[in-house]
Amino acid sequence: MRNNRRWIQGVILAAVLLIGGYTIGSSLFAEENIPREGSTAPDFSLQGLDGKTYRLSDLRGKPVMVNFWGTWCEPCAREMPAIQRQYDKWKDQGLVVLGLNLDESAVTVQSFVRQNEVTFPVLFDKELRMRDRYAVRSYPTTFFVDPDGKIVKIAAIEMDEPFIDATVRSMLKP
Repeated sequence: MRNNRRWIQGVILAAVLLIGGYTIGSSLFAEENIPREGSTAPDFSLQGLDGKTYRLSDLRGKPVMVNFWGTWCEPCAREMPAIQRQYDKWKDQGLVVLGLNLDESAVTVQSFVRQNEVTFPVLFDKELRMRDRYAVRSYPTTFFVDPDGKIVKIAAIEMDEPFIDATVRSMLKP
């Protein structure tokens, strides 16, 4: 009976060690997949409020701002006019702004877009898949992607116009 008990304890210990090792190993490797400044921005294909499908990889050759936001997020709403003004200023030089809404209804988003006179494409992050893929943990969060598809800057803050302007300028320099 004593030998059976030790054998069972050994099996349990081995299982705990294997599960612990797997958990630690998978979390270490998961960290490598988190988008960082200097890494390639994860591609996506999302439907816009306008009914069109937008794919990040189709925008190679252009600087892109990918802004994760929600209508319920006060800092998101406060920075939206600054983003719109900077979009208006730089769109003729190729700047693309994509607003990724955090899974709200089309009616809610349409109302916000109309009230705030947003003219850049607003996309729906259904089921928050892109939020998770980009490891977004606070709102607003904006990824500045250069024409080569590399993340130049990650702003997990409420941005103002001088910040947006300086970051876009750095992406447009030859």
